[in-house]
Amino acid sequence: MAPIAAPLLALALALTGCAGSDSGSGASTNARPPKANAPFDYQLGGAYDPPDGVTTVVRDRTADPAPGAYNVCYINAFQTQPDDAVKWWQDNHPDLLLRDADGELVVDEDWDEPLLDISTAGRRDRLAGVVGGWIDGCADKGFDAVEADNLDSYLRSDGLLDQRQAIGFAGLLTARAHEAGLAIGQKNAAEMTALGKDTGFDFAVAEECARYDECADYADSYDDKVLVVEYRETDFTVACRNWADRLSIVLRDRDVVPEGEPGHVGKRC
Repeated sequence: MAPIAAPLLALALALTGCAGSDSGSGASTNARPPKANAPFDYQLGGAYDPPDGVTTVVRDRTADPAPGAYNVCYINAFQTQPDDAVKWWQDNHPDLLLRDADGELVVDEDWDEPLLDISTAGRRDRLAGVVGGWIDGCADKGFDAVEADNLDSYLRSDGLLDQRQAIGFAGLLTARAHEAGLAIGQKNAAEMTALGKDTGFDFAVAEECARYDECADYADSYDDKVLVVEYRETDFTVACRNWADRLSIVLRDRDVVPEGEPGHVGKRC
């Protein structure tokens, strides 16, 4: 997960769409996953010209794709963005925000992001209509793929959500992405790579897999089509030593600030 600096007004766009039963989608003939071991950059904190040699770029859905690159569109699929985005959900779909027994929002406190309520098939269908509209928006802009963040949000739900529900919602999203001609990536959750592959994910985005010794899980499940983001120099060194000939690896600052701004870090193996 990472903070998004781009405007949040696009939350109100493209909110309708079809949603089906909880089922995955096989690889689409039109969906093209990123190439393994391609130099990439992770630009969630704001778009900037890709560094020389970079051929794959991840940007927030409110940004435009990078010309000439393979572009991955970030969406926060299982949680909301903080601040204005929370108000938008409360104003438009208050019952789709996860609440505890006291009616309080259940929040991922590390990022101050309330969780979406995927606990029932009906809610998953309605949420897929909203998030599916964002996916269609990514396709309309010219992105090649989608990164669906927070698949593992059920682990932060205080026991109110489970893995089965997460996979059920993921199946709706993979189907919607493939219908739009986009590949879709599993974000984190190394313990779910086998399930994710069966659900229809085409590649993975793995934060700190070298730090937690998880890179092999993603590489084996997704045939090396893995975008690795490390935030510590020591872990980046390990990732490059062990995986530079197979996976796409970048070192970024944790706030993923744009190039040229204070604190920016961006290195490739």
